[in-house]
Amino acid sequence: MPSLHWKGKTLPPPQPASLIRKAILHPNGFGYPDAQPTGRLIHGNNLAVISTLLPEYEGKINLIYADPPFFTNRKFSARIGRGEDSRKPDEWKLAEGYQDSWTDLDEYLQFLYERLALMYRLLAPNGTLYLHLDWHADAYARLILDELFGSEGVFINEIIWTYHGPSPIRTAFNRKHDTILSFAKNKDYVFNADAVREPYNPNTINTFKSSRKAGFGKIPDLERGKVPEDWWYFPVVARLHGERTGYPTQKPEALLERIILASSNKGDTVADFFCGSGTTAVIAAKNGRKFITSDISPRAVHTARNRLAEAQSVVSIERDSNLKHAVAESHKIKAHIERDVVRLDTSLDVDFWEIDPNWDGENFKSAAQAQRHRRGGEIPLELKIKIGRKACIRLVTVQGKEFQLNIQPISHAANRF
Repeated sequence: MPSLHWKGKTLPPPQPASLIRKAILHPNGFGYPDAQPTGRLIHGNNLAVISTLLPEYEGKINLIYADPPFFTNRKFSARIGRGEDSRKPDEWKLAEGYQDSWTDLDEYLQFLYERLALMYRLLAPNGTLYLHLDWHADAYARLILDELFGSEGVFINEIIWTYHGPSPIRTAFNRKHDTILSFAKNKDYVFNADAVREPYNPNTINTFKSSRKAGFGKIPDLERGKVPEDWWYFPVVARLHGERTGYPTQKPEALLERIILASSNKGDTVADFFCGSGTTAVIAAKNGRKFITSDISPRAVHTARNRLAEAQSVVSIERDSNLKHAVAESHKIKAHIERDVVRLDTSLDVDFWEIDPNWDGENFKSAAQAQRHRRGGEIPLELKIKIGRKACIRLVTVQGKEFQLNIQPISHAANRF
C-alpha cells in the first residue's frame, strides 16, 4: 500500500499511564452498590491511556469512533453559562475548551499516526474504525489509514456529514460538511443494515405507485425502508437545544447512534478516545453497549460524566495518577440532613454534585446526582437518599473546581473532608 511520509515519522513503543479509579457512578442509584461497571470514563492523555489498555483489550474492541482535532489551528472555548441568548456571543460566559494548534503539519500527522496505530491494535478482527475529520486533514488521514490497515484491510465508506449554518466565507462555496472515513480489518466486519434503515422519500413512493417500472426492473420494499446513502444530513448541535452542553465541537446524538447501531451489536465494546462532550459513551450506554472513553481535558470528562449521570449504565470514573488533581478547599459549603433528604448549602456556582451514602474512605460510589439544567441553569440543592453511618458529597463548580465533604447524619451538618 502507498504510504505518507513526514519529518519525524516513527512509532515509538507504547508508554502506559498509571490509571486509578476515582469513583463509580450509579446513575440515580442504578445498580447501587454492587453492580459492576459496563463503561469506563478516563481522564488522561489518550496515547498513554490506549497503551495501558492494550494488555486487556488488544483485538477486542468492536467499534472505535475517533473525533480528533481537525488541524484548524484554533483555540476552542466552552460555554458554561445557562439561559444565554445564542444570538449574542459577546455576552456568553466562557471557559477553556481545548486547543487545536500545532507547530506544523508534521507535528499533527505524527500525533494522529501514533494514536491510530494503537487503535488499530485494539480493534477486533470484525471491528470497524470511524475517523471523523474535515477538509483540513482528511486527505492525509486517508493515506495513513491505508497504510495501517494494509492490503487485507477494507475501506468501507467515505461518509459525508452535511449540515447548515452561517459562514464567514465570501471567496468560495461555504464549507458545510465533515468527512468520516470507515475502515475494517477484513471483509467480515459487522454491518447491521436493518438497524439503520430509514423511510424512502415520499416522491420515491409516489413514483412507484404510478409505475412499477420506475426502478428499471427493481422493485424496492417500500415498507421496509432503505439503507442510508453515504451522505448524511443531521443538524449541528447548535440547532439542537435539548442536546447542547456548551462543549465546543459537540456531535449530534443521531450521528453517533447511526454509527453505533450499524457497526456494533448489543453487549459489544465501543471506544472513543477523543471523548469531548461524551456523545459516543452516552449513545453506547443507551443502546446496550459497553464503552471506554477518555479525554485529556478535565472539562470534557466533567461534561461526559454529567451526561452519563442520566443514562442507565454503571460507569467507572478513572484518571491517570500522573496528572495533577487538586481538590479545592472552601468554607462556603455546608450540608444538612433531615429525614433522608440531603440539602446542599453553598454560595458557590455548582454545576454537579453527588453523594456516596456509605462512604468507606476509599471507594466513592455515587448513588445520587444532581446537575444544572442545560438551558435554564437551575440545579436541585436537595437529594433524597438514605444516609449510612458516614457519607460523602463531591461537587464540581462551573469553573471546574472540585470539592469533597464528609457528612454525619447525627449532626445535620457537614465538615470539610
